[in-house]
Amino acid sequence: MQLSRSTVSEIVGDLLQTGLVAEVGVGPSSGGRRPIVLEFQDDACGILGVDIGATHVAVALTDLRGNILGWREEDHQTRDDPEGTHALVTQLCDASLAVWGRGTRRVVGIGLAVPSPVDPRNNGLSDVVLPAWRGRNKLGELHLKYGVPVFIDNDANLGALAERWWGAGRDVEDFTYIKVATGIGAGHILRGEIYRGATGFAGEIGHVEIDPHGDPCVCGLRGCLATYVGTSALVARARALVKQNPGGILSGDALTIGDIEDAALAGDAVALRVIREAAEHLGVAVAGLLNLMNPSMVILGGSLARLGDLLLEPLRDAVRSRTLVSSVAAAEIRSSELGTQTVPVGAATLVLEAALTNPSMLPPKVRPVKAK
Repeated sequence: MQLSRSTVSEIVGDLLQTGLVAEVGVGPSSGGRRPIVLEFQDDACGILGVDIGATHVAVALTDLRGNILGWREEDHQTRDDPEGTHALVTQLCDASLAVWGRGTRRVVGIGLAVPSPVDPRNNGLSDVVLPAWRGRNKLGELHLKYGVPVFIDNDANLGALAERWWGAGRDVEDFTYIKVATGIGAGHILRGEIYRGATGFAGEIGHVEIDPHGDPCVCGLRGCLATYVGTSALVARARALVKQNPGGILSGDALTIGDIEDAALAGDAVALRVIREAAEHLGVAVAGLLNLMNPSMVILGGSLARLGDLLLEPLRDAVRSRTLVSSVAAAEIRSSELGTQTVPVGAATLVLEAALTNPSMLPPKVRPVKAK
């Protein structure tokens, strides 16, 4: 469709009033009048991305290109305290908006990442994973407080979405993002889109059975991957090994996953053994994933991802010994490029994706005018 010069000028004038674009100078002449150069304004609007982890809440205020303008994070036991979690989410959102200084006038929406499968039919959370939240989930009420749309999805799904838009999964049509944290979750990108499954349970790799005679899992099964690779399992394993091998960097009962990671990076033998064992267990599940779905890439996220090759090399070895050659050759296993901010950025990106599909979501003052 060709537009007249007057129509283009009118459209540009309308866009300039929204603040979505701005004049930034003049360009070179091609024989006539030098053109005025327009530039998209990434910070014309803000988006709140909320990561409700099992043991923390983090809020990222991003611009329209996924850049973080404000960040707030606090430890909190969210699984057993829905009311306290709701209050903390509001507190951190308010703090982020206060620093930004624009209130809610230019907020596009709020994205929420939760440590639970989310039923796409009604945004319901899993009673098995979050039993304390049954009948007490008020996250949707954030819409009433802030006057903007609220979107909710599983945290691993949103980690995958962030990697697809801004991270290691850019331009990759089929990949899996695996988040290793308190629990283990996977987000699948198939043909460029999040695959959630019929009822939102796709990606629950943490409940793949590794040992039918293993320890009981919160899901009610035994020997799930999460009971070997989740944060609590790794800390318990490290404590047991420290008692058998005293004198290393790790000591005492107040161990955290961060302590184990730091010790591994420092070359501590016990910590390296814990990470190597975790990689082997994780490799069993990843090998099954590759054989079943054949993604072109597996991206590892969560705090353990900062270990880089200390985790990736034994993981690749474990996968290589259990996977069809063709699948291994086609799949790259690598760490996240976005680090610990992946999930909240993905939550904000969920909102951005919706707004690009439906521009009427944008605040009234920044909605682009349709061509006449």
